[in-house]
Amino acid sequence: MILLLSIGILIVLIYIAYQNTKQAEFTRVTLPINDIGDGGLHILHLSDMHMENLSISPEQLNEQLKNEPIDLIALTGDYLDRARSIDKLRPYLKVLKNINAPYGIYVVFGNHDYVLKPHSLERLKKLFLEVGCHVLINESKTIKVKDQIINLIGIDDYSTKRSNPKKAYANIEDGINIVLTHDPNIVLKLTDYHFDYLLSGHFHGGQIHYPKAFHLIKMGKLPRMNIIKGLHFIENKAFYISEGLGQTGFNIRLRSKPEITLHTLISKE
Repeated sequence: MILLLSIGILIVLIYIAYQNTKQAEFTRVTLPINDIGDGGLHILHLSDMHMENLSISPEQLNEQLKNEPIDLIALTGDYLDRARSIDKLRPYLKVLKNINAPYGIYVVFGNHDYVLKPHSLERLKKLFLEVGCHVLINESKTIKVKDQIINLIGIDDYSTKRSNPKKAYANIEDGINIVLTHDPNIVLKLTDYHFDYLLSGHFHGGQIHYPKAFHLIKMGKLPRMNIIKGLHFIENKAFYISEGLGQTGFNIRLRSKPEITLHTLISKE
């Protein structure tokens, strides 16, 4: 009897955990940044799409985004880890392209993307370029927003030892620094590099966060500090960790939901 009850509870939990993967939460973050200009800057942030375990369809994504003010799109890695999933990514990128964000789409890679063989990784990169994305691999792109210089700095994946901040910062101009990267643990290594905001993912908010995300402890110092999602500050520098849109391993979530984030950067008073 106890065994049957336990099995029944497990089945219910798995069902709930799977249903959670279909319920993307739209998170809005407003952050004061010096001299960003009137009206601010609206950044759509998606991370950890994991095409192999993604329960949000392109149509659902489009429905959630179609009426939003989006100036710039940031994608922070872990799109897939199997070559056959590359074509599955295409319709999602089409949704993002059709937003026509005036300042473009910016892409960095994560640890799962580097599981791909070199020729498949090149195919993935080519797809992004075909859609008009800027792929930043330890490099930067400078834009001007209402006379304000903004450096978009892409630092490659820290967990696979591909990060090179010195190279990524090499060509920046005097202005606002926004860093895009996958593994947020890199913030602990950026004491000599200024950033106004850093966007990342990697931890999935724990994904299976019950009672705590104990399995993240091996993933660096930040999880051991209980920093696995949301907005945080280090040395007065702001960084955000997305819970991600897809899942890895099993397509389930407990005490975590897929996340779509709209960051609105405004000027400080």
